[in-house]
Amino acid sequence: MASYKEIVTKAVIGKGKKQFTDNLSLQVTNNPNTILGCWVINHNFSGTFSNGVVTINGSYDINIWYSYDNDTKTEVLKDTKNYTETINVQGTDDTENEEVIIRSLSGPSCSKAEVNGNIVNCIIDKTLGIELVGDTKVRINTLDEVDDWEEIMDSDNAINERIDEEVNEDYLDNPTE
Repeated sequence: MASYKEIVTKAVIGKGKKQFTDNLSLQVTNNPNTILGCWVINHNFSGTFSNGVVTINGSYDINIWYSYDNDTKTEVLKDTKNYTETINVQGTDDTENEEVIIRSLSGPSCSKAEVNGNIVNCIIDKTLGIELVGDTKVRINTLDEVDDWEEIMDSDNAINERIDEEVNEDYLDNPTE
């Protein structure tokens, strides 16, 4: 006859990923001629879960290297971008004691940078992975009367024969032998 047990454990109860795109317009002091490079660094983020929604607050630094004055001089524009993203994660049961794990799956990175007068327009792409870890129950079927131990049988009588050969039955009569 089978019976059931419930195990309470922590498990991933909601999981997803989402790609985000930020369109930035950054003003520079000089009129750029050419964008020489664009780097996104120092990406920091954290997440909270409330009412079935994950809110991610984060920031990153963007560095745009550009030339100006007919490509005779260069400069680097540095700016910090703060962002807030909200995500509905499937598979949650709206309890409030979940742990939120956020991972950067890609980026952020600059996919496009253009000059428009003294404005640099950038497109920044990033992909974030979200996991919600919380308490859940697992119901398992347990079997009664099942012996997990297998009995080991000697396959031959070699051990018994060896004992019979090595035992000296006259030991008490001749202890020196």
